[in-house]
This record gives sequence, structure tokens and C-alpha cells, in this order.
Amino acid sequence: MKGKKKAFWGAMLFLGILACSQITVFAADEAAEYVPSLYATFWSLVPPVVAIALALITKEVYSSLFVGILIGGLFYSGFGFELTVTHVFQDGIVGVLSDSYNVGILVFLVVLGIMVCMMNKAGGSAAFGRWASEHIKSRVGAQLAAVALGVLIFIDDYFNCLTVGSVMRPVTDKHHVSRAKLSYLIDATAAPVCIIAPVSSWAAAVSGLVEGDGFATFIRAIPYNYYALLTIVMMIAMVILKVDYGPMKLHESNALKGDLYTTPDRPYANAEQDEVEGKGKVIDLAFPVIVLIICCVIGMIYTGGFFSGTGFVEAFSASDASVGLMLGSFFAFIITIVFYVARKVLSFRESMDCIPDGFKAMVPAILILTLAWTLKAMTDSLGAAEFVAGVMDSAAAGFMNLLPAIIFLVGCFLAFATGTSWGTFGILIPIVLAVFSGRNETMMIMSVSACMAGAVCGDHCSPISDTTIMASAGAQCNHVNHVSTQLPYAVTVAAVSFVTYLIAGFIQNPFICLPIGIVLMVGTLVVIKMVVQDK
Repeated sequence: MKGKKKAFWGAMLFLGILACSQITVFAADEAAEYVPSLYATFWSLVPPVVAIALALITKEVYSSLFVGILIGGLFYSGFGFELTVTHVFQDGIVGVLSDSYNVGILVFLVVLGIMVCMMNKAGGSAAFGRWASEHIKSRVGAQLAAVALGVLIFIDDYFNCLTVGSVMRPVTDKHHVSRAKLSYLIDATAAPVCIIAPVSSWAAAVSGLVEGDGFATFIRAIPYNYYALLTIVMMIAMVILKVDYGPMKLHESNALKGDLYTTPDRPYANAEQDEVEGKGKVIDLAFPVIVLIICCVIGMIYTGGFFSGTGFVEAFSASDASVGLMLGSFFAFIITIVFYVARKVLSFRESMDCIPDGFKAMVPAILILTLAWTLKAMTDSLGAAEFVAGVMDSAAAGFMNLLPAIIFLVGCFLAFATGTSWGTFGILIPIVLAVFSGRNETMMIMSVSACMAGAVCGDHCSPISDTTIMASAGAQCNHVNHVSTQLPYAVTVAAVSFVTYLIAGFIQNPFICLPIGIVLMVGTLVVIKMVVQDK
């Protein structure tokens, strides 16, 4: 009898194990094929919109981003508890931090933070500030110098944001330029400059999306990239005409009185205590920055196969910006340590002491970037890109002459909601090429440029964009302050760009449309200045 019972329970145990294994297999199959009920619908855009709205209302970016992520997880799971938690943490936060590209960018951020800390301790930043105070005599000069440096560093937007910020911050501080204004100047010379620079990581990304000679298409699209070109016009005209409006006007007024931050939240305010007055020379800042640029360029062309026989332009087109910047910054860091030790301005131990300090300085940017990447993962899993692509494809047929302007608006909205410009033109450019295939080549080039311009515009405005986050970090400015003060300026350029695209859809000549856009841009600023002065 006992033997039968043992056999019975053994059989039951075997059947239980078999049943569990079948359930596991079926669950795995279901998980592999799982498509949320809200996939590729309007609801897929709700999480980023909620996160952005909360950030602007509450002035608190971390919780706002996490609420957006949580809503994305709930929509994905159909409001189930277990799947929401696993999707948010396992597929989201852990997933983005496991991505090699993202980790490379984080390493680059940390190394750059360490190098900035070293430059401060070596006295290079203070020495450059003293030199600049002798040669740059006005607030206008300080702002134009920031614009010029931003335009010169066109290799990559991440590199641009952090390098220009660390170099120009002492100069703009001495001339009482607010941190919000410096953030805007950095952000406006990052993506908008990179997207019209033939030798940049952005040119490489766009060229790879176009069949055939993608680089030639990119070059031909530059004169039609109205948002990028008019942003540069806007910055120069705004600085020279001394026009400030919206929330930025308050920040600039307070900066003239000595308050560079305006709000109580003053990120990195204690970082300036590390600067050493009377020690170091300008070379202690200039040399690391120049070495960093050279090493990053070498790192990028190395990843593109330049040292294996590939041409320079082709190597840049095939480069991996994350790996290239990570390798370049690391070797620049090593060279800088040797340089400081040789000059006896910083010992090896003091250089090592900068590692935790530099890391701490970048923690806010790393946190926001991680949450922004996670929010993008949520919107991707809900099919936001497919929803916008479907809307675009169905609306493309009837509005050929208006299409560049429509594409520009769609690009703005998608990049603003998702916080990614590369993802945006990665979605839109193939659709544009399909719509205009074998038809009007000029309209095709113009529409490709409208994709890029819209993507950059939305990226420029979005609080969850990585370049917007890095511009805040580079200027050491409160992130929400940067977003709220920059938005009216970016929207102004976007409005003028939209009108210019409407005109270009009918005229289709860059040599006529671009001058019209420039005149409209400067004229708009003159009118705004008159209105602000009257008030």
C-alpha cells in the first residue's frame, strides 16, 4: 500500500513538474509575442507628454520623468501590477543601463566631469577667466565668444555641450550672464550646428539612412535646414540687439544684479570653490581641451575603420560616437594627467582625488539621462514611432507643396515627445524617400531637410532630450530653468522656420527662400524688442 502511495505521489509530482514546464513555455511564447492593447495608438504618446507637463509645472524633473515611465509601464501591461514592475525596471531602467551605447556615453560624461574638476584644481579655468576678462570687455563679447566656440566644436553635440560649458562658464560668470542664458547658447550651438556640419556624428547618422550616396544628399539638404541655420542667426542677432524676453528676461535682469541662478536651487554652486586663484596658466585649460578634441576625432574615425584603410569621410560616416568619445576622452584624461604632473601644477595624487569629485558633479546629468532613456524605452514599447509613421504615411498624398512644412511640424512633435532627434529622423526620412521616390527630387531633398530640422527643433525644446540635459550640466544650470527659458526662443525660430518651409514648398529655390527666412528672423526679433521695450 505504501508503495502504491509513493508511486501515486511520484506520478503526481512528475505531472506537476510537466504542467509547470508547459506553463513556462507557453508564458515565454506569450511574452515573446506580447503586443499591448494600446500599441501604435494615440495613447503611446501620453507618457512623455505627462512627464514634460509635470516637469514644467512642478519644476521637479526626477519625479516627473518617473511618473511618465510608470504610466508607460501601466499602459504596456494593461494595468497589471507584475508586468508593470518588470517592464519598468527590467526592460526599462536595467535595459537602458545594459545598452553598450548608453554606457559609453555615461563613461564619456564621467571622464569629462573629472577633466573639468582637474582643470579647476590646476587653476586653468581661473587663469582663462582672468585672460578673458582682459580681452573680452562686454557681456555681448562673452556671449558671442560662447556662440563662436560652440560653432567651432561641431564634431558631436554631447562633446559640444560639456566642453563649451566648462570653457565659457568662468567668462560668462564674470560678465554677469545668467546660467540659463549660457545653457541656451550651449544648447543652440550643439544639435543645430552638428546637423549642418558635414564632418559630424549627425551627418554620419543621416547619411546612413539614405540609399545610394547619402552623404551627397546630406550636403544638398543643408541650405534647406532652416531651423538650424535660423537658430544661429537668432543667437547672433539676439546678442547684438540685446533682446531678451519671456522667463529669460528675469534671469538676465537678476544676473546683472549678481544672481546668476534666479531660483533657490543652485546646482554645482559649491563646485567653484575648487578653482584655485593665482595658480596655473591658460595653457592648463587650453591644452586639455585641444587634446580632448583631437583624441575624440581620432577615436571616432578609429571606430569607423580609418586605420584599416577607410577614407576619412567614410570613416566618420561609419563611426560609433559612443565608443569614439569614450576612447578619446579616456586617452585625453591620461595625457592631461601626465601634462599636469610634468608642469608641476597638479600631482598624481591630486589628479586621482578629482575622480570622485568629477563623478559627483555629473550625477544629476546621469540620473536625468537614465530616466529619459527609460521613458524613451517605454514609448518605443508602446509603438509611438509606428503611430506617427502611420499618420504621416496616410496624410502624405494630398499635400505635396505643403509637405515640407507638415513634415517639419511632425518632426518637432515626435522629437519633443520622445526626446530623441536621431530616432525621429530615423523614422521620418525613410517615409519621405518612399513618398518622393521617382517624383520631385528637389522636394525630396527639402523634405529630408525638414525631417532633420523638425527633429532638431523638437529635441532642442524637449526637457527629456539628452542634449538638453547635457547643456544644463555643461552650464551648471537648473534643468527646468534651462527648459523654461529656452522654450520661447526655440518656438520663435520654429515659427519662422515653418513659414519659410511653406514658402519653400512653392518656390523650391534655396537661394531665394533662405534670405527670406533670415529677413523674417531678424525682423521678428526687432518687433519683439520694440514690444518688450514698450512694456
